[in-house]
Amino acid sequence: MTTEAMSDQRRKAAVPFIFATALMDVLALGVMIPVLPNLVKSMAGGDTARAADYTMVFAVTWGAMQFVVSPLQGMLSDRFGRRPVLLISVFGLGIDYIFMALAPTLAWLYVGRVINGVTSASFSTANAYIADVTAPEDRAKAFGLMGAAWGVGFVIGPVIGGLLGQMNLRWPFYLSAALALTNWLYGYFILPESLPKSRRAKTLNWAKANPLGSLALLRSKPGLLALAAVYFLFQMAHNVFPSIFVLFVGERFGWGPRDASFMLLATGSANIFVQATLVGPAVKRLGERGALLIGLASSAAGMMIYAFAPTGPIFYLGVVVGALSGLMSPGLQGLMTRRVGPSEQGQLQGANSAMMGVAAIAGPALYLSLLAFAVRNKATLGLPGLPILVSSLLCLVALAVAWPAARPAPEHEPSAA
Repeated sequence: MTTEAMSDQRRKAAVPFIFATALMDVLALGVMIPVLPNLVKSMAGGDTARAADYTMVFAVTWGAMQFVVSPLQGMLSDRFGRRPVLLISVFGLGIDYIFMALAPTLAWLYVGRVINGVTSASFSTANAYIADVTAPEDRAKAFGLMGAAWGVGFVIGPVIGGLLGQMNLRWPFYLSAALALTNWLYGYFILPESLPKSRRAKTLNWAKANPLGSLALLRSKPGLLALAAVYFLFQMAHNVFPSIFVLFVGERFGWGPRDASFMLLATGSANIFVQATLVGPAVKRLGERGALLIGLASSAAGMMIYAFAPTGPIFYLGVVVGALSGLMSPGLQGLMTRRVGPSEQGQLQGANSAMMGVAAIAGPALYLSLLAFAVRNKATLGLPGLPILVSSLLCLVALAVAWPAARPAPEHEPSAA
């Protein structure tokens, strides 16, 4: 078989696997949205306030693990290849879900969440894999498929978790374990390595295998640190709904779980449509910079509608206006991966995931505090959507930073082999 034919075969095998890996990761996260808080509450003796405290600790811990581990995973994949790091992570995730399903106490469940935060950091390696097996001009479209996996996971995951959890709160964890271990078997027997030895990092630089050390890469390439700032601001902005959505729509519109789930279905479906169908044509016509800027502008406008919407139907209008925010991440990832070499893609994605971890830690504290302030001062302030307004402003700041920073840089690497 010729080298070119082997390269084509690798691409065909790799992209579906990485999509499946991403989908499984997000499905597992989505499954836990309706289940984990209720499991914590049952272990806390039915005390809602105590359960809320534990849930916050679990969420912060998960984000902290992402922050600490992602740069190390990225550098390990640059040094030893993507395949072993991915397989170890996916296998560990499967075992961890079994561990949490069997956890007899909150302390054991907390240990499971720590392990989950470590093994879920495989998303950074999956993005590096995409960069390996796609040519630079095709990456935005491939990253769009990864974004679609997030949309599918957050639409289907909570539904599955809710249905299974209604029967038994531990069954969803077993399902997640089955998905992960099935995915591991597929990867073990079929997945090829994407990073040839000739393109790997020659050594493992432990000084950079940490969140602070990973910043050295971002500072070393023209414009990369500014693009990373855009990524962080966007992640912070979009932490608003995971943090306050259920509480906000209940306070603002009197929505219960059913109405809230309809809204999540609408936003998830819009995201899937944009990521799966519009990213490729948009990048081809507008370029990665154009897709990024339109995505940020759409996100800011959609958040503004959410913040000021006086009724439920107008709140839904934000879904339509904000749908093109799905163009942002593929455009940004395409620009960022062009600025680093083949042996640095894992380090780049590790740094990005570390910033996601920071956003996952800071976001809930910021937005829940703002929501509490807005509700307590509702009579005088009259702005229950204050947290979402702040989110919209963060998107506008990101847009201002991206405008000059997102100009195309000279190619740093050859097309994928």
